[in-house]
Amino acid sequence: MERMELKRILELQDRFFKTEITKSIGFRKESLKLLKQTIQKHEKEVLLALNLDLNKSNFEAYATEIGQVYEEINYFLKHLDKWARTERVKTSVIYFHAKSRIYKEPYGKVLILSPWNYPFQLAMMPLIGAIGGGNTAIVKPSNYAAHTAKVVDKILTECFHEEFVKVVLGGREENQILLEEKFDKIFFTGSGRVGKVVLEKASQNLTPVVLELGGKSPCIIDKTANIRYAAKRIAWGKLVNAGQTCVAPDHVFVHESVMQEFIEEYKKAVFDFYPTPLDNEEYPKIINEKHFERLLKLLQQEQIIFGGGIKREQLKIAPTLVEVTHMDSPLMEEEIFGPILPLIPYKSLKKVVDYQKEQPKPLALYLFTSNKAEKERIVGELSFGGGVINDTIIHVAGHEAPFGGVGESGMGNYHGKASYETFTHRKSIVDKSLWLDLPLRYPPYKGKTKYTLLKKTLK
Repeated sequence: MERMELKRILELQDRFFKTEITKSIGFRKESLKLLKQTIQKHEKEVLLALNLDLNKSNFEAYATEIGQVYEEINYFLKHLDKWARTERVKTSVIYFHAKSRIYKEPYGKVLILSPWNYPFQLAMMPLIGAIGGGNTAIVKPSNYAAHTAKVVDKILTECFHEEFVKVVLGGREENQILLEEKFDKIFFTGSGRVGKVVLEKASQNLTPVVLELGGKSPCIIDKTANIRYAAKRIAWGKLVNAGQTCVAPDHVFVHESVMQEFIEEYKKAVFDFYPTPLDNEEYPKIINEKHFERLLKLLQQEQIIFGGGIKREQLKIAPTLVEVTHMDSPLMEEEIFGPILPLIPYKSLKKVVDYQKEQPKPLALYLFTSNKAEKERIVGELSFGGGVINDTIIHVAGHEAPFGGVGESGMGNYHGKASYETFTHRKSIVDKSLWLDLPLRYPPYKGKTKYTLLKKTLK
């Protein structure tokens, strides 16, 4: 997109926002209903695009992308009236007589930069929040998932006029052009490296930013865990989208007494899921050759326990277990984002906790245990975006709890009410009565009377 064309669209969105139309709750709800209807109309095209981009099966694509979008829209339609209501809050007695309220207002023009790994869901989910909050939006899908980006463009162009919602297709050049413009809020999902660029660009206009990033999300398996369930649920969470998930289990700390049992159960789970993964139509592929080669490089000189096969022409890497004996292994230096799972045996949980405290805060953490005290310890001592006990990744699908990172894994959150709050400003208003004007706050302050009253009031 040319810079002048983008400026034209942003001016249109400015003017449209100033008409106050988007502030109408009725308009927002009708827009969300139209969005859902249009997605349903083009559902088969979405499924095909996700298969072409990532080789996702219809089941996986619907479960992890389309179905979650439908559920989010339904949740917004059910709760939006309540969320948007003006809230009454208490007022300090020192300002008697007055009433305080919180109004919820949209930011204005928002920019949504979505990634390639869940190219439909991660474009639509923040857009639902933006529309529900009463904003206009520019949506920039990832060029790596080009088929899905085109379907997103088709759906949103059919739904909405460009003065309300506009899709911008393209690659890095378009991203750079967009980030040079002034928005009222930016929502970015992607890598920490690019997130830093987004934050830097946004800072030039003091634009608030939500960053949904990632990191090395660990699993911890203690000796009291149900190993069969642990292996099956970790394999499932790791192999969804071939490990190309921001909250995928990145590596596993497993107590040495149950490590061999875990390996055997993991192999069994993989075989049950994908008996011949490289030839299995339901097993996803790596997004492109660049990431395929990056993953192969990580496996060089590593001790492979299981798997490791590849099918280069299809960009497939088989589920792979690797034993890590040194924490300076390349596998432990970056987010893997693929179907490779490092195993780190341990004796002392304290050493695992101490190690994790020294690492960047991950987006997710998973603990497998039957020990209540260990649950409390891990949740209480370690900082991470969110997590699950005795399962993996399922917390992402919730609408009742916020989803987001902390520290290097992100800032801000969304899903459900958190999405509405992310895309609205809470404006506080104190409405002061005219029938009473207490002289306490006004000068002169000489003498002890006013000071004594102030101390009795504010104590």
